[in-house]
Amino acid sequence: MKTAIFPGTFDPFTIGHFDVVQRALRIFDKVIIATIGDNRNKQTLFSAEARINMIKQAVQPCAGKVEVVIYDTMTVDFCRQYHSHFIIRGIRTLVDYNFENIMAQANQRLSPDIDTVFFPSRPEHAYICSSVVRDILLYHGDVSAFIPKGMKIEF
Repeated sequence: MKTAIFPGTFDPFTIGHFDVVQRALRIFDKVIIATIGDNRNKQTLFSAEARINMIKQAVQPCAGKVEVVIYDTMTVDFCRQYHSHFIIRGIRTLVDYNFENIMAQANQRLSPDIDTVFFPSRPEHAYICSSVVRDILLYHGDVSAFIPKGMKIEF
């Protein structure tokens, strides 16, 4: 069974993230969505527990093929823990690619048996990012067009 790890903060999970999961499931038997816990340097709008709950709601259509967990370790160590040789990442822009490529090369150096697979965003999702969704939420705007159907925002 080929398992891929999809690491990230997912603060919050968007339709772009969900699209990456669905596309990855055409290649991999299972995708583990690994969200970073609360004790990181990143300031998040949502707690790790809230992010996990929202992601689980979002991936209901993929039940049985997707696992959602919190992690607080290096991604390559997490991959080893779950016997995965693949990290999946979504790429929206050239800036994303440059950053993700550097991370992929560092991960390859740390663990040569783990590869990163990039999924370029679909054009209709290229402008959607968690920070835009957070900004809309902070001003009490409607984010339903930016998040997966069935996902409820939990503060």
